[in-house]
Amino acid sequence: MSVFEYVALDEKGRELKGFVDAPGVTVARQQLRERGIYPVSIAPAREKKNLSIASALEMGLWRKVSAKEVAVLTRQLSTLLSAGIPLVPAFSVLLAQTKNPALQKILAQIRADLNEGKSLTAGMENFPRVFSPLYINMVKAGEASGTINLVLERLADFSEGQQALASKIRSALAYPLIMFLIGALVIFLLMTFVVPRITGIFTDMKQTLPMTTVILIAVSRFLKSFWWLMGMGGVAGLVAFKYFVQGTQKGRRFWDTVRLRAPIFGGVSLKIAIARFARTLATLLQSGVPLLASMDIVRNVVNNVIIGEAIAQVAQNVEEGASLSAPLGQSGIFPPMVTEMIAVGEQSGTLEKMLNRIAVAYENEAQSDILVMTSLLEPLMILVMGLMVGFIVFSILLPIFEMNQLVR
Repeated sequence: MSVFEYVALDEKGRELKGFVDAPGVTVARQQLRERGIYPVSIAPAREKKNLSIASALEMGLWRKVSAKEVAVLTRQLSTLLSAGIPLVPAFSVLLAQTKNPALQKILAQIRADLNEGKSLTAGMENFPRVFSPLYINMVKAGEASGTINLVLERLADFSEGQQALASKIRSALAYPLIMFLIGALVIFLLMTFVVPRITGIFTDMKQTLPMTTVILIAVSRFLKSFWWLMGMGGVAGLVAFKYFVQGTQKGRRFWDTVRLRAPIFGGVSLKIAIARFARTLATLLQSGVPLLASMDIVRNVVNNVIIGEAIAQVAQNVEEGASLSAPLGQSGIFPPMVTEMIAVGEQSGTLEKMLNRIAVAYENEAQSDILVMTSLLEPLMILVMGLMVGFIVFSILLPIFEMNQLVR
């Protein structure tokens, strides 16, 4: 049985796209006609697998599948397998209800691999931009132990938990960011439209102006004349900074060091990284992935080069026979509470349980710290914007007061 991708027309002439299982093209056409669909073109879905990476990227086969869609897919697949439905029919159900065309092609390809007798892991490995090493290793461990449905359930819980944490952080930062953008827009409009009209009166009178008013007029003229240059400079700066941080090893190390050592924000970044480390490691160990393989995956999940190097050194020490807690404590990154809880977990045989507790504790601490920062950030932004508006008003009113005194 092969998988064919078709383009067809229905009875009303509307174009339809999808996939159909059939032994050959002729049978596929017959099946479509029986469903009241008239095929325009049919091609084996297998041909998609032979695309180069560049071609696949151009077609957007991977970029259009979001992490949320993968989490929903994982939850649905876990539910279907727990209900006793075999893998191939389960993927047929997922394929029928998936709306994303890119994800449809991926599911069809995996189903074709399963029909050929390949493992689920082998099918998912063809799409590394959709299924991460964490995902693939957990699925591999689940297939080896015969608990694929439980592993997928843990994966779904893990993915949903990570997205929930990220959503809470984004929600906490959304209001201050919107306030900043609106405040910046208001100040810009004042400086480029309102201030020039008012200060034009002063320049026409050819009166000696106070220094604050001179500064205000100079800034207003610069913004009005060169706002586009500032915009281009800002965009160019962001692009250059992004390349420096993401495109160079030196830039990545510099930025990750700043993220850890920055006042206030550094503590929050460290707590988020520790929570991610503990949650990911616990999920991998619970799914049957060996400790060293889990550490190698976790090293890339924490999203920080400095912490990743510390984890790699810890893994090397563990491979040489050391416990997990001792080298973690020697790294100088992980707090004593983390290493002590891991030590207790190792001694009592409840390492996964302790790691989950660490994750919960540090996730809650990170959320609390972010809420405190945003609550302090709001009045600080109001104060800054108030001072700026006050400076504008003072610079406009001061020459008016001076003129009144001269008249008297």
